[in-house]
Parts: sequence; structure tokens; C-alpha cells
Amino acid sequence: MRIPILFGIIVLLVAAVTPIMSKLAARLGMLDIPGGRKIHSQATPLLGGLAIYLGFLAGLILRFESLTEYLPIFISATFIMIVGLIDDYKGLSATIRMVCQLLAALLIIHYGFRVSFIPVGFWKDPVEIFITLVWILGVTNAFNYLDGLNGLATGSAILNLFCFWSILNSTKQYALELVVIILMGACLGFLPYNNPKKGKIFLGDAGSTFLGFMLASVALMGDWASNDVVKLFIPILILGVPIFDMIFTTVMRIKEEKIKTIIEWLRFGGRDHFHHYLVDLGLLPSGAVIFIYFVSLSLGISAIMISNDMEAWLTLSQASIIFGVIAVLIVVGKRHRSGWKRQ
Repeated sequence: MRIPILFGIIVLLVAAVTPIMSKLAARLGMLDIPGGRKIHSQATPLLGGLAIYLGFLAGLILRFESLTEYLPIFISATFIMIVGLIDDYKGLSATIRMVCQLLAALLIIHYGFRVSFIPVGFWKDPVEIFITLVWILGVTNAFNYLDGLNGLATGSAILNLFCFWSILNSTKQYALELVVIILMGACLGFLPYNNPKKGKIFLGDAGSTFLGFMLASVALMGDWASNDVVKLFIPILILGVPIFDMIFTTVMRIKEEKIKTIIEWLRFGGRDHFHHYLVDLGLLPSGAVIFIYFVSLSLGISAIMISNDMEAWLTLSQASIIFGVIAVLIVVGKRHRSGWKRQ
């Protein structure tokens, strides 16, 4: 089956399945109820992530013979999805969620999917395993935190995947490119039901953690540049917005003594993320989503330039400036929310 046809089938399949998932979620009572830090005004179904997963699974089945080397990734991602579904339905403690994510990460590490840039020595394996665990758990939860406005997580995932695809295609990494195309098609089929203007169904924790886990895994599986130092920055740039949001928000929460442990970090929920600050600055929720789309795309273009050795360090400097602008916006938004006025 030709890739454009496969892509189209997945998009149409997810578009057809999503309304069914919406009705099923309503019947099962899997609804996101308004209140607290949430900005939506009515109960919204939470099984959007399952629709994306089913589309992704269909694509894997149709081209399974080309993707067997990534089977541990798919098994781990399925486990993450199931844990997320249970969490959406009944609720799980932060400790259980962390342990399950850790097990999924350890499985793919066991099969050889991990960072590999530490110099040879007795410290090489433990350091690389530790960094890989931090990467997988960090990106998985960063994407979960990003899912705070209609279309934000899904649209960002599409842009991230497109940038990964661009590099994979130019470097002829066809098997991983196929994984990215399948996941991108599944997200694209879902996005109309969760667009920035009106969200009829949400990803739920199942969908956001599944996408985060898959994006973290794609970053581990790809060969992004010939220079080992530079290639480390490519996935970080492509996934720059959720990574920066997670790091900056975590630092601010620790500074303000809102969290003290990893479990408190996982459990804590507040209106202190990048997208919340953009809304506080006066942007409509849809405007904040589009703004973040542009930031993500800009960072992704920087990553593509680096992969082609186009003035890599200048490009990294440009990306650092973008992150600086984001930090300023967050701080200004925080002061605005607190009623701060310039004297």
C-alpha cells in the first residue's frame, strides 16, 4: 500500500471513529467536568485518545512487516494508553501512574532504545539509562500538561511529527518515517473534533500521555545528525514548547514551595502553564493555541536547519532567544494574574 493512500485511510478512519468514541465516553461517564483550573464550560467526552490509538494501530497492522523492529515501542505505548484509560475512567494515584510509566520506559530501554552519547567508561550505561528515563518520563508528562486548551496538544503533535518526518525523509530513515506518518495521520483525523475554536471531545490523559510517549520514543529511535553533540538538540528543539513549559513551570513551583517531591509534581494541577499565561495576557484560547503553533513551527524549522548542518550553532542561538521570549511572556502573565501594576 502506497504511503499517501495509507495516510488517507488512517485520517478517514479516525475521523469516522471519533464520534463513536464520543458517544461511548458519554455512556460510560468518562467526561471532563468543568471547574477549578479548567476553562471549558460543559462536560466533554474523554476518549479522543483512544480514537487516535485505534487509527495508529490500524496503520501498524496494515504495514506491520515494515515495522517489527519497533514492536517494544508499540507494546510500551499500548501499556501507557491502557493506564491512561483507567486513570480517565476511575482515577489513579500519581504514584501508580509514575510506576507504570517507569515500567514502560524500562521495557524499551531493555530492547536497546536509549540515548547513546556518553563516552566509554564504567559510567556509560547507568548514565545513559538515567538520561533516557528522564527524557521519556519528562516528555510524556510534559505533553500531558500541554493538553490544556482545545487543539493544543494534538495540533502541536502534528507539527512536531511533521518536523521529524522532514528530517527522516531527507535522511532516508524510511521505517521510522512510516511510524511518524501513521501517527500524524491519526492526529490529523482527530483534530477537527478538538480544534482550537470548539472542542467536542478531549484527548484525556490516555491520549496526551500516549502522544508524549510516542514522541519521546521517536526522538530516541531517530538518527538526527552526524554530529553527536548537535543531534542531541534536534528532538529538544522540535519538542521545545512542552519541554520548556514543564521545566519553567517546575522551577517556579519549587521556588514558590508548591511542590517538594516528584509525586507532588505529578499530582499538582494549576493554571500556571505557558498557555494559561497567554490567555491571561488577553489572548483568546484559540489565539493562544495558534501562537504556540507558530512557536513550535519556528523551533521545528530550526531543528531541520541543524540536521542539514546549516549554521548549527547560530540556529541554536536563535532558538535560545525564542525560549527567552517565552520566559518573559510567562513572567509578565504571572504578574498580570497577580494584579501587578507598573509603578
